[in-house]
Formats: sequence, structure tokens, C-alpha cells
Amino acid sequence: MYAVRRYIGRAALGLIAIGFTSICLPDTFAQDELPDLVRRIKPAAVAIETFDARGEKLSRGSGFFIDKDRVVTNRHVIDGAYRAEVHLNSGNNFPVKSVVAVDAEADIALLKVDAPPNQVRSLSLDRTSPQEGESVVVIGNPFGLEGSVTNGIVSAVRDIPGFGRIIQITAPISPGSSGSPVVNMHGQVIGVATLQITGGQSVNFAIPSERIAQLDRTAQTENSQLSLGELVVATGRNKRAKAVEYFRDGLTFLSKDDCQNALPYFQKATESDSAYGEAWAQAGFCNEKLGHHTDAIEASKKAVSIRPSAESYFNIGLANYYLKQYRESEQAYRQAIKLDPYNAADAYYGLGLTYKDSGQYDEEIQAYKHALRLKPDYAVAYDRLGQRFIQLKRFGEAVETFKQLALLKPGDAAAQNNLGEAYEGLNKHDESVEAFRQAIRLKPDFGKAYYNLGKTLLAQGNRDAAIEQYVILQNLDQDWAEKLYGLIYP
Repeated sequence: MYAVRRYIGRAALGLIAIGFTSICLPDTFAQDELPDLVRRIKPAAVAIETFDARGEKLSRGSGFFIDKDRVVTNRHVIDGAYRAEVHLNSGNNFPVKSVVAVDAEADIALLKVDAPPNQVRSLSLDRTSPQEGESVVVIGNPFGLEGSVTNGIVSAVRDIPGFGRIIQITAPISPGSSGSPVVNMHGQVIGVATLQITGGQSVNFAIPSERIAQLDRTAQTENSQLSLGELVVATGRNKRAKAVEYFRDGLTFLSKDDCQNALPYFQKATESDSAYGEAWAQAGFCNEKLGHHTDAIEASKKAVSIRPSAESYFNIGLANYYLKQYRESEQAYRQAIKLDPYNAADAYYGLGLTYKDSGQYDEEIQAYKHALRLKPDYAVAYDRLGQRFIQLKRFGEAVETFKQLALLKPGDAAAQNNLGEAYEGLNKHDESVEAFRQAIRLKPDFGKAYYNLGKTLLAQGNRDAAIEQYVILQNLDQDWAEKLYGLIYP
């Protein structure tokens, strides 16, 4: 019974799923027309009705089959239920036999339902992350209206440190539709819909299919289950259950990048259960986002004392950096890198900033290089690295660095200006002039680029062309105009 007991003790079952797909509907990779798509996926969606200990109706939600005997829904749909049944679109009803697994933080439950295989249609899970703007369909049961269809788009895909990915959608999710499948235009489930209403606000989002797949895989491996009544009793004995409710409320706001409103819920979660590492981690994250550096360090240290994670060590490093506690910052970033070396680009970049401010320039350069090896398109790391090369008069390396940045960000005027300065350090005036002109083409009011261009033209002996840049700067930027004037008329 470990798969369900794990909920009682830890409140969650895994974070990232790899490689699960349940296939019962016909595979298709061509985009379906919406009516055809709805007809194809609707038989797999179910309504879930729950009952209390006296047999009276308790609540109504939604779910969907991912295999002939397993239904996915939201955890909160079965809160307090001693009995439940699923209603198929065909009109047939079948009892829920047991709860085979729960991921309470993600608000997912996996139910076992005994139904004739010939009456069950199931949906496959898409293993890839959806694209923002991608069209989606939700089939649920709002206000008891079974099989209602809404559609919309993926409005955001957010990675929440310490939790994982959340998909924000525009498709409406009304009461009764919690637990509905969110389906892409290929008929594959990208996530389970969750309606959260907290503090008078609501947000529609989906927990990705990768997390559903992990839950299913864990359930099959451990092969344990509880009846609904046993789950109610176990939850009532567990102080973590209330803490998880607060955690989910905080997650509602965090999914909208609203740390101000999310933080109090994570704090309540830690007050309900002081051993709740994930809640401490999110409290640390939100405190840091809000600039509460000392509080962020305290909460994140609590988190890593319970469950060490790269994300919380990163927060400790960042908060210490802002407090100018560079030794502590370096140590925390090193711990983050040690725990997750393959996803440590941000930690290496943060380490580089720490070395920069503490005057350790060789170490700073090495840190940026490590970040770029892990994340070759890390534009800000290229920028910092190039600037350090210029300051150390390592102009050849600066040129190569800013060339890479210009390739990554061809519309970035600052990158072209910096490239021009690096060329100028090598006395390559022609290349420098072209880079400064490109910066001006990209940003016609770029005062520093006009100054640099005038300075370089003057170095080439083209005083008249330098004066032209001065005239332009007189109407554009008086500070840079005066500096260029001082060079032209020393």
C-alpha cells in the first residue's frame, strides 16, 4: 500500500515523467477538425459523483480514462468521499473500487474502476511540453452538465522551481470541470485541468501529463491501493493534508507569478506542518522574488535541511549575493551545482556575478564559461563574459564573445556596440566603424554608439565625419555630445 501511503507521509508522488503513453484511441498526427476531435475524445471523459459516509451526494467533478481500469481526476474531487462512481458519456455508471495513487501537491488522484473493457475508451498522454498559443480542448461537467466542451489556447507554460511545470490555459474551467482532460488538436492529453479559487481570485491551469504518467508508473510498480473510506481516515490523521491544501492555494497564485499573494499560503503550510520541505522551498523562493533576502535564506535553509535541492541552494546563493555575503553565496551556488550539475547554468552564472563583485575575475570568467557550456544560448552570460574581457583588455577574446552574442541576438544594438569597442581595442578601425554603424541602424537614438563611432572616425583621421556625429549628438544626447566635443577640440 506504499503508493497511497506515500501521500499520507509525503503528500506527493514524483515530479517528472518519462516515457509513458497509454493508447486506446486511434493514433493521429494530423490536426483534427474540432467537431471530429470532440467526437473522438468525448467517450473517454467521465463525470465523477461522490458520496459521504451516509450515502448522501457530496460533490461532482470530472475525470478521464488513461487505461481500461484507471481514471485520472483532481485529488480535491474525492476529498471526504466514502464512495464514488463514474458516469460515462454513454449513460452507464460504474463504481470507483479504490484509490491507487495520489499526488496531493499536484492535485491528482488515480482511481481504479471496474468497467467492461468494451465500454471504455481511453486517452493517450502527450510526453512533450505544449507550445504557448497552442489550441486545446477541455471536456468536463460544469454544474452537472455532462460532456460540455470548451476550447482555448495555452497562454503560458511556467516552470516553478521546486515543483515543476504548470500549464496556464484560457479554456474556461467551471465548478464540476476539475479533473477534466486538456487535449491538444491531435487528441492527446497535455494535462489535467484544475480550477483553483483562492482569495476571491481564480485561475485555470493544467498539471502536465508527465506528472500523470509518473503517478501511473509508480502505482503500477508498487501495486497498492486504498478504499475511499480508508483514504478519508488516513487523511484525517495526517497533519500534512491541511498543509497541502495551503500549498495548493499558494501554487494558484504562483502560477500567475504573484508571489505577494502566494507567500502567505506557503507560510501557513509550514505552520501546519513544520516538516513540509516543499512548502519551505516555495516560501524561500517567494521571499527572494519579493526582495526579502534574509527571510529567503531562513526559509530555504529549512527546506534544504529537510530535502536538499538545487533550487533552494540557488535561492540561498542569490539572497546572500544581494546581501553582499559573497563567501556564503559561493558556497550555496557550489551546493546547487553539486546537486544538479547538468542543469546548473544559472548557478554558474550566479557564481560568476559573485566572483565579479568580490574581485575574482579569473574565477568569474571560468564560471561564465561553465554556464555557456551547459547552455550555449545563454545570451546574458556572453554579455558579462565579453564585458569582462574588454575590462581586462583581452580584446581578441572579447571580439569572439560578442560575435557569438550578435549571432544569438541579431537585433541587439548593445551587442554590436560592444563588438565595436572590442575591435577598437585591437585597433581594427574599419571593423569597429561597421559594428558601431550597425548598432545605430538597430537603435537610431543610441547616444553611446554615435560617440564611439565619432571617436573611431577621429582615430582614422576623418575629423569631418567625427564632427557629423557630434552634430547628431547635439540633438540626441548632450552628455555624449560634450564628451565627443572634448575629443574633437582638445
